[in-house]
Amino acid sequence: MTLAGALTRAALGLPAAWVPVEPNAPDARDLLLDELSDPAYAEAQPTWFDLLSRAIADWFGSLRLAEGEGVPALGFVIGAVLLAAAIIAALLIYGVPRWRARSAAGVELLGDRDRRTARQLRRDAERAAAAGDWARAIADRYRAVARALDERTIVPALPGTTAHGFARAAGRLFPIEAEALEAAADRFDGVRYLDRTGSADDYALVRALDDRLAAAPSPVGALAAADELVAAGTPSGGRR
Repeated sequence: MTLAGALTRAALGLPAAWVPVEPNAPDARDLLLDELSDPAYAEAQPTWFDLLSRAIADWFGSLRLAEGEGVPALGFVIGAVLLAAAIIAALLIYGVPRWRARSAAGVELLGDRDRRTARQLRRDAERAAAAGDWARAIADRYRAVARALDERTIVPALPGTTAHGFARAAGRLFPIEAEALEAAADRFDGVRYLDRTGSADDYALVRALDDRLAAAPSPVGALAAADELVAAGTPSGGRR
């Protein structure tokens, strides 16, 4: 082993080996090549992870702020990363469920997955009625009633809403139609769950209800205006 090799081994903490005191030039070259081919040298070299870690640390250390450098800059960067992570977590926790609930509300309609619009439901109901399929016609027409009020943002078609649950919600906003809404819900449940075939009269009842509600103005604005008038005319003590 050459003197350089012995010193290298000592620096790396490797065991020393015998080396000629005065090797000639060819022997010195061969000894040096043999020494450098030792696997211990390759193992002592920094890995790609070591180099990457060092580069990242150097980059963080090179950051500068207006009033400081090094550690203050690193603290600022870490704080910004934590803030971004908190924002992303908040979006995932609070934003995504609301989006899913809204998406589900547009898919589920009276217990079934149905993306059809009110116009499409009315069209399909009319086709079923023309074919004498009263059960399908009644079911689609009542769904059209529910979808139309949802599209007008009067009564939301929430997941899990039943036919009578929708009838009660709509009846509170259209009191004059409350009885007809309950009767239409009975027809819907009859053909949907009780295997009733329905009739032309049953379909005519639901269709007439749909036509009246479609022509009726939205009560939402009127109710809001009435609430504002009541609030404006009521003193802070709660007495008029």
